[in-house]
Formats: sequence, C-alpha cells, structure tokens
Amino acid sequence: MSNKRSIFEEVGGTPAKPGPQSGLIDKRPKGARRGVRVWLMVLFALVVTMIVVGGLTRLTDSGLSITEWRPVTGAIPPLSQAEWEAEFAKYQTIPQFTEQNHWMGLEDFKTIYWWEWGHRQLGRVIGFVWLFGYLGFAVARRVPPGWHGRLFLIGALGGVQGAVGWWMVSSGLGDGRLSVASYRLAVHLGLAFVILGFIAWYVFLLGRPERDLMQARRGREGKLFSLSTGLLHASFVQILLGALVAGIDAGRTFTDWPLMAGGVLPPDMFGLSPLWSNFFENPGLVQFIHRVWGYLLLIFAVVVWLRGRHSAHAVTRSAFNAMLAALVAQVVLGIVTVLYIAPWQLAILHQLLAVVVWVLILRARFLSHYPVARSIREG
Repeated sequence: MSNKRSIFEEVGGTPAKPGPQSGLIDKRPKGARRGVRVWLMVLFALVVTMIVVGGLTRLTDSGLSITEWRPVTGAIPPLSQAEWEAEFAKYQTIPQFTEQNHWMGLEDFKTIYWWEWGHRQLGRVIGFVWLFGYLGFAVARRVPPGWHGRLFLIGALGGVQGAVGWWMVSSGLGDGRLSVASYRLAVHLGLAFVILGFIAWYVFLLGRPERDLMQARRGREGKLFSLSTGLLHASFVQILLGALVAGIDAGRTFTDWPLMAGGVLPPDMFGLSPLWSNFFENPGLVQFIHRVWGYLLLIFAVVVWLRGRHSAHAVTRSAFNAMLAALVAQVVLGIVTVLYIAPWQLAILHQLLAVVVWVLILRARFLSHYPVARSIREG
C-alpha cells in the first residue's frame, strides 16, 4: 500500500508548468520598423521633389522636348554635337515646334531638354531607391510582418506611373496638339498624389509601435474618421481639377476675382464641340469648376474642423487645426495666383502647398483612427 502524500508536499523531479508570460506581442519579430520608416521618408521626399520638378517642367513647356520613351538608354543624354542635333531634329517634327516654337535654336532646345531629362532621371532614381531598399530589407529578412504587400504596392504604382507619364507625353506629339492632353496630365498628377498618400500613411503607421496602434484603435473616433475620409476624397478631386486648369493654362485666362470676366459665369462656357470637351478644354468652364469646388471644399473643411474641435484627444484637435490653416492658406494663395496671372513662382508654390494640405488631411484622418491617448498627468 502506497504512502499518502500531503497535498502541500513538493514532488521532486516534476517540472513546474510555465505560467503566463507577459509581453509576448513585444517579443515577436518586428523587422526593421525604424529603418523601413526612414527609407519611406526618403522616398516621400523624392516624390515631393518629383511633383515640384514635374510642375516646373510643365510651366517651362519642356515636357515634349524628348519625343521617345526609352526607359533604359534614355538615361544617357546627348554627348556630342551630332547627338544634340539628332534630338533637336526629332523635336522639330512635332506640332509644338512647327506651330509654336519654330523660333527655337539648338541652345534654346537644350534648355527645355534638360528639364524633361531631369524629370525622367528623377523618376529612375526613385525607382532604384525603392528597388534596392525593398530588396535589401527582404533579403535581410527585416521587413515587418505583414508589410511585404504594402511596400511592393508602392513600387508597382511607381512602375504604372512611368507608363502613365509616357501615355501623357504621347498625347502631345501629334494630331496638331501643342501640349499634352489635360485629362492625361490630371491622371499623372493624381497618381503621384496617390503614391504620396500611401507612403505618408505607412510612415505614420511605422512611427508608433504595433502594440500602441492596437490599443489606439479602441479609441477610434468613427464619425470623425469618416468625415476626414470624405474630405480627403474631396481634396483629391480638387487636385485633379487643378491639373486640368494647369494643362490648358486656364489660370491665365480669367484673372479677376471673385467674378470671371466681369460676370458670375464666364462667357462661352459651352462653346466647344462636342459638349463634353468643354469640361477638359474650355478655360472658362474648367477654371469656374475649380473655383466653385474650392469654395465647397473650404466649407466642408470647416464642418470637419468643427467636429474635430470636439475630439477627446489634444493631438487630434491640433491636427485638424493645422489642416484647416493650410487649406485656408491654399485658397488665399490660389486667389493671389489668379490675380497675378499665374507667374511660375506662385504657381509652383500653389502646387507645393497642395502637397502640404494633402498630407495634413491624411495625418488628421490617421489620428482619428489611431488617436494618441494622454495621461491625466500630461493634461
């Protein structure tokens, strides 16, 4: 008969069961979140630079100076007099030269050529920075869990953007056109802002630990997030409309405000045929729509801001304050740009401020979804 044991007696040699361990989420491999974030911030700066250079390329009428799409060999500019003359001869065959710039000599052509070459070269640089960065993190197994698809998306959109860029340029090489099609310019610029938006959102996500984001979602302000999402979409439409205005130089056609040519409505709003072409090619109608949508966007932004003022989180309230301030500045700058007949300095500043507004709306939206909670001691 075996001896009875006390229930309090320790049994030697029996391994104790492991108790619950804390911090398991933090112990999971996270990848190089900080390194990936820095890499994305470099890409962000390059894309912003690309938008500015693209705007200057358009303002200097340089976009059609290179009449071929050579993704690889096009990286090498003309290196001899004969090569320069060959490039100039190609440009001399398109309507922009024969009908508008026939006064140009070789030295004049070189000026616009370097703008377009620099624009395309910067696109190649962005592609290489993305490719080597992504491959480097992937080979080193330092991509954060669940981030492969997100990072690959940026590269895929960049590749599509290159093809869209040539699709845009090709529209101005024939059929008697003196510039690229405005709607293709709008697609090109719109896609640039989409890429910029994804990069900014990912930078915001990687700026906080995964555990912090999971906790922050519990305080998500759903109504405010929905409103800021709507504001983001409305601002994107205004960006596209601005590209249409830029594509046909509509900003230099009607230079009074708040009226247009002395009236509430511009003259000959639907003077082109077919009717639908007025929404892309009629300077009066295109600028009128851009103005009216700007007013509506500002009103909507004030409504969203009033809602944001009642957020329970101070950081979120500050984000909506910054968003509204930037948008008001953008509206004022847009009016000044029109009144001064859109000089390139104001025009490019207007485009750059659009980037600032876009990112600040994204940041306010992000903080509505992932609010930063502060302790009572922090106020």
